[in-house]
Amino acid sequence: MKSFLPAFKARFVEAQKSFGNVPGTIRLVWAADPKTTATLGAITVVSAMLPVAQAYVAKLIIDSVLASIDHQLTVDIAARAIWPYLAVEFVLFAFGSFLSLLRRLAEQVLEQRAGHRITEEIIQKALRLPLPYFEDSQFYDGMQKARREAEYKALGIINNVFSFAQNTMTLFSFLFILVAMNPWIAVVLFSATIPSFAVQTRYSKLKFRLQSWRAPEARMMTYLEQVLTLDSTVKEVKLFGLGAELLDRFRQMFRKIFNEDMQLARKRLGLSFLWGLLSTISFYVCYAWIIYLAVLRKITVGDMTLYLAAVRQSQGSFQGLLDNVSRLYENGLFMDNLFSFLQIPEARVGGVLAYAPVTGRAGIRLDHVYFKYANSTDWAVEDVSLEIRPGEKFALVGENGSGKTTLIKLLTALYEPVQGSIWLNDVNVSEMNPGEVSRWIGVIFQDYVKYQLTLGENVGFGNVGRLREAERILSALDNAGANDLMRSLPQGLDSVLGHQFKGGRELSGGQWQRIALARAFMRDAPVLILDEPTSALDAESEYEIFKRFKALTEGKTAILISHRFSTVRIADRIGVMEKGRLIELGTHDELVKLGGRYATLFEMQAQGYR
Repeated sequence: MKSFLPAFKARFVEAQKSFGNVPGTIRLVWAADPKTTATLGAITVVSAMLPVAQAYVAKLIIDSVLASIDHQLTVDIAARAIWPYLAVEFVLFAFGSFLSLLRRLAEQVLEQRAGHRITEEIIQKALRLPLPYFEDSQFYDGMQKARREAEYKALGIINNVFSFAQNTMTLFSFLFILVAMNPWIAVVLFSATIPSFAVQTRYSKLKFRLQSWRAPEARMMTYLEQVLTLDSTVKEVKLFGLGAELLDRFRQMFRKIFNEDMQLARKRLGLSFLWGLLSTISFYVCYAWIIYLAVLRKITVGDMTLYLAAVRQSQGSFQGLLDNVSRLYENGLFMDNLFSFLQIPEARVGGVLAYAPVTGRAGIRLDHVYFKYANSTDWAVEDVSLEIRPGEKFALVGENGSGKTTLIKLLTALYEPVQGSIWLNDVNVSEMNPGEVSRWIGVIFQDYVKYQLTLGENVGFGNVGRLREAERILSALDNAGANDLMRSLPQGLDSVLGHQFKGGRELSGGQWQRIALARAFMRDAPVLILDEPTSALDAESEYEIFKRFKALTEGKTAILISHRFSTVRIADRIGVMEKGRLIELGTHDELVKLGGRYATLFEMQAQGYR
């Protein structure tokens, strides 16, 4: 008894949680398309009444035929008595067929609308979440669970709810007929279906747990498929002959998932058949009893037809009702993945501060800033204090992993410091809305995005409010030295870039980087941050851009990250990062004279040009 109670309590809590997702799902689908949802509900109510009406009309037809035979009526008189019932039965069946087609259409519309709504909800949630979530594998597993089959499960819950209502109404309609005939028939029929329901519920839970456990494997299969098919990776796959190896891994994961599914399906099929057989036996016992009553002339042949229909429909409705409950339970478990994802704590809202328009210069101050990544014991940024004056050109150098890019992400409010504070014009960044911060800071990261869209959109995305201002886009392209590139494209700003879509033009790495630079120049922000902005450019192109760098950033505060010392020496001051700490600070000449880390790195790079 002691071991039973915890297990029962756990199952009760799980069922409560699963069915608790039903109201939220109904609200979500209703919000997606209220008219179609209401139409599906109306179809359900009408469809629930049809079986009883059809069974009763069938009884009237049979009784009329038998009465005509008993009274030896002429064909004309018998026909006049029977044709109205046949006409009613035809209308009922035709109307039922129409409702079935209408239901299918409504389900198709609702499936697409609900699927789109759920995808939008997931995307909007992802947009509101802070960046560290996207660097956590468990977060991606959660998003995979939320996205997988969510739209189908949401529509499944709506259909289950409507079917539950329909089966309940149909069941109670026939229940009066069965109880009037013999209450024990109802007891036998309904009791025989309960074991099958228990089996379905148990295996619904097992299926949910199985699919939840293997979310990482499903995500790995998606990743392998992308590696084997995307243009950004297929070159190396072919060059190193990785295709067979990666495809074999893909197949092995599929076989593992397939075998697990088939094993579960076989067990479910076997037990469902055995307990379903009990349900079938109970039906035929009741069937034989009704025929026996008809043979004894205790009921008419029409009554027999009505009772047989009542037995068949009642057991089917009750079994369907329990099946609806089982499917609601299963779908509710899957929808819990979606609702759990949508309830992840979001980024700070901020914005309580009435901030001035983006005008003039901007200074930045960091006070003892610390930051570490999730599941890491080491500081990525440790005790960094720094003041960058308005209009100053500041450079950051250091080896890979020294914390330079992490520091930039802290400045742009993509990360929040674990300790310390960051100030923008004497305003604490933590008190500002992240969108407000982005209006003050324009940035290009070294892992910039290559949008498979038009040239104008690739540049205009740097300032989406001015996306359709051609003159502004052309000016940004000129600042990035990309005018020749634009003139070489057949449709100018309307030319599609990349080759994922028809008519697209693939660019070299240096050309893509010029476009990313133009995107940064597109934003008329007081602060401009360039993270390795010329790494893919040749020496001549780099020289041309940085020859104009001070002019292009006149009046702006500029922060530059680069491994090339020929680039960073143009900065007013240079900061040296090592293992998350700011270890040196000064002008190029000051740091060379200091003879520290900067001088060492500068000398090592200079030797390569001698």
